[in-house]
Amino acid sequence: MPATFVRIERPDRPPPLPRHVSWHARANVIALAWAMLAVCAAATVGPLGLPSWLPVHLLLLGTVTNAIVTWTEHFTVALLRLPATSDRYQAGRLAVLNTGVLVLVLGAASGLVPFAVVSAVAVLGVVAVHTLALARASRGALAGRFAHIGAWYTAAGASFVLGAALGTMMLLDSAGPQVQQRLLAAHVHLNLLGWVGLAVIGSLFTLWPTILRTRIVEGAGTVARRVLVPVLVGLGAGAAGLATGTRWVALAGIVLYAAGILVCLVPLVRTALRERPSGAAAWSVAASLVWLLAALAVDVHALAVHAPHEVHTVLQPLLPLFLVGFTGQVLLGSLTYLFPVVLGGGPRAVKAGTALLGRGWPVRLAALNLALPLTLLPGAWGTAAWVPVLASAATFVLLAAVAALRAWEVKAGPGLIGTGLGAALTALALVFALGAPVQEGSTVTPTGRTETVEVALGDMVIEPGTITVDPGDELVLEVTNEDAQPHDLRMENGTRTPVLAPGESATLEVGVVEGPLRGWCSVMGHRASGMEMTVLTTGDDVPLTEHGEHPEGTTADPLDLSGEFGEGWEPVDAALDPAPDTDEHDVEIRVGETEQEVAPGVRRPVWTFGGTAPGPVLRGKVGDVFDITLINDGTMGHSIDFHAGSLAPDEPMRTLAPGEELTYRFTADKAGAWLYHCSTAPMTHHLANGMYGAVIIDPPDLAEVDREYLLVQGELYPGEPGDAEQTEHIRAGRPQAWMFNGAAMGYEHAPLAARVDERVRVWVVAAGPVGGTSFHVVGARFDTVYKEGAHLLGPDDAGGAQTLDLATAQGGFVETTFPEAGHYPFVDHDLSHAEGGAHGHFEVEEP
Repeated sequence: MPATFVRIERPDRPPPLPRHVSWHARANVIALAWAMLAVCAAATVGPLGLPSWLPVHLLLLGTVTNAIVTWTEHFTVALLRLPATSDRYQAGRLAVLNTGVLVLVLGAASGLVPFAVVSAVAVLGVVAVHTLALARASRGALAGRFAHIGAWYTAAGASFVLGAALGTMMLLDSAGPQVQQRLLAAHVHLNLLGWVGLAVIGSLFTLWPTILRTRIVEGAGTVARRVLVPVLVGLGAGAAGLATGTRWVALAGIVLYAAGILVCLVPLVRTALRERPSGAAAWSVAASLVWLLAALAVDVHALAVHAPHEVHTVLQPLLPLFLVGFTGQVLLGSLTYLFPVVLGGGPRAVKAGTALLGRGWPVRLAALNLALPLTLLPGAWGTAAWVPVLASAATFVLLAAVAALRAWEVKAGPGLIGTGLGAALTALALVFALGAPVQEGSTVTPTGRTETVEVALGDMVIEPGTITVDPGDELVLEVTNEDAQPHDLRMENGTRTPVLAPGESATLEVGVVEGPLRGWCSVMGHRASGMEMTVLTTGDDVPLTEHGEHPEGTTADPLDLSGEFGEGWEPVDAALDPAPDTDEHDVEIRVGETEQEVAPGVRRPVWTFGGTAPGPVLRGKVGDVFDITLINDGTMGHSIDFHAGSLAPDEPMRTLAPGEELTYRFTADKAGAWLYHCSTAPMTHHLANGMYGAVIIDPPDLAEVDREYLLVQGELYPGEPGDAEQTEHIRAGRPQAWMFNGAAMGYEHAPLAARVDERVRVWVVAAGPVGGTSFHVVGARFDTVYKEGAHLLGPDDAGGAQTLDLATAQGGFVETTFPEAGHYPFVDHDLSHAEGGAHGHFEVEEP
């Protein structure tokens, strides 16, 4: 009888994994490894001194990008019935992607910019190739109810490519600070709303009904096809508006994007109404969509009230809520459903894997979503709130690791799990070691003592300006904003407070002090205006770079004033209308920020009263009452100070936050040419950028004349409004140009009219903010001079005058007649000012 060989299989051994299932399981393990690194980084940012961007990029570039690249390829192939991609291609793609992410993180952390740039290009290239492959495959697929999915994934990939390109530009750090902030805001929107948002929403049209184990509702495919274009247009406009500083374009774009997402959620809600969500996967995805809507609402509000270069600073404290609430939870929910499927092993194994990943899910889901908003609390409470959030995320990653190890018959004991955590922390320690700046001689031993110092923010100073502690002492700052506008405190070692509203306080744990540290307020223009402090250790004699010093140097090179103004430019009308025949003046003035042509061919940002710089002219008689309604439509705090009135400044001159308004009531009981201006600190910035105007209160005996004009002289400074360059030149009294009524050489191109023998009165107000004027009309003499409320010369006097000299914030008028036709220049007779733009002329014609 011949021998027979019998092979006995273990009855509980799962069947071999199909090739595509096994591949996706291993690819998702890579994503889970990045997730564990992100959790560890978030938990150790403070103790290890890791950069705050590290956990964000570990999550987005490591976990989310791996998951999107893997699953968008899988869904496209499966739903469009396309041939599967080869193992070699997928392995090569993920190898390049993950190597690029690793080198990018290490290069950025260690300051090795060339490595970071090259790796960023590599990551960008992988996603670009992946996106092109999906687009090509989708075009070649048969049209069907899932045909939309390729378009959504292509749009998501294109958003990543654009966002990554902006991120690479920021690594090169070739732009100014405001441009960098605008690019950063656009980069964040393209990556979060585009790469993540479009990929997630595109997938949920089919994944959500699958999770709920029901059919796709009728009309879902139509919504998916029709809404993509407006959503993509909105995202593109939002990013473009942020990058270019066009605020209303950015706002309109994000509003359009948000409206499109709301439409996309309608079929998902209809599906949930038909089949109630149950289990960890469904409720995690549902919670993530609530966070998405909340994030879009906050984003729209931020764009509505803040300038583009301020948007990222405002939203930065809220980004963790979006990252964890939306991105993290949708990933947890999706993998809870998908990961057991790709692990394979048959229905029983999938059911067991799903049950494993769902262990304790109600507690984990509640802990994450209830604790997440509490992370915004200052100090220890906010830090403590991260414990349940990170514990919830870490628990899922560990359960997923156990599921994978069980499926592959690897015993997942405590030792193996501990080894994995140790490896993650070791990797983070390596990143920290490479990324932390080397501090020569940093051999200070902590003393164990804590020095607590109270710090006050206000009036453009930080008090105390210098703090001295013993080397090795731990420094804690109790910071209070005693000003009427927001401030924060950022230290050179990366620690910082949130932006503090007036009256708010925060505790800033600076850490162990080893050597000199600088601190400053990061609100635009405040550091440049003097809001800096220094922390020294006992015995230090280390001079720090002086405030306002720029290594590359700055100059106030004069502008070329010989050109032409742009097409459509019109000067401020200098003709002064008579005082209205009323004793009560009700005036509404809206504050805003815009651009204005301030010299031939030169457009600059300006801050305005009433939309122009200078602001609207107010005119009245002695005893008139002015009711001024001031409305702040701007993006920062502003106020107003009328020199023509006399009253306590506490309330009517207080700083208004964006969107606020007040009524300023004063009685003009004294005649004169009065200045009004913004009185919010730093006042030099607000005046230098256009926030001034004139109030004319006629003297009781004012005679009628043939023509009246008003010239408000101001100064133009180089640089962006409020930046260090501009502040340096203001303090040095070095304008780049001088202006009458908001434009240098404006009345050379638009001369003022007069006729021979007409009596012409010219009111002049010197707005500064630094210098005054010596007003002179070439070829004419003044027979009347009125200065600061008094006549210095009358037409019946024997003498005459050649100039009206005014110090900063003074005003008056002169009168003259022109003896013959011709061109009569008027100038500030400080001739450097005249040659720098304080120059115009009268064009005098025959009667």
